[in-house]
Amino acid sequence: MKFKNLWKSILSWALYIALIRCLASFVNAFVFERTTVEGHSMENTLHDHDSLVLDKITYHFRDPKRFDIIVFPHMLNNEKSYYIKRIIGLPGETLQISEEGSIYINGKMLKEDFGKEVILNPGIASKKIKLKDDEYFVMGDNRNNSQDSRDPSVGPVKREDIIGRAVFRLYPFNNIGVIQE
Repeated sequence: MKFKNLWKSILSWALYIALIRCLASFVNAFVFERTTVEGHSMENTLHDHDSLVLDKITYHFRDPKRFDIIVFPHMLNNEKSYYIKRIIGLPGETLQISEEGSIYINGKMLKEDFGKEVILNPGIASKKIKLKDDEYFVMGDNRNNSQDSRDPSVGPVKREDIIGRAVFRLYPFNNIGVIQE
């Protein structure tokens, strides 16, 4: 009898653990995911080695907005890496960066406080770029130290490639909290 109760208990715990693992996998695949910032392209908003939580579900119910901080894959030296950047241009918009380093959306200068420095290299945005219905133009906040949509190897980001939106900083503990957009 004790042997039968032991097996029931083991089976019960195994099912419980399997259920928890399935639930955690579901949450990680479709709801939230943890990621780490690598590099300095998003300073002063995010810093190298910051640990973040990505919201992967919101964009199933609404489109990404200007100034959202997103994560998307990028092939670099035949290896997939993940970039974290801020959305600047939205689908259907025309974007250009002037010689003076100002960003223009549909002919109007963009007012924003994230990229505080004058843009030295407009890259492909030195000429007007018309974004397609499924494309976003992204940039790092550290405008002169960021490989982003201005670089032809990155270019505009397709909607289907956006993994999620950075919403919460877990680490470092002295900066824990919601990421301001």
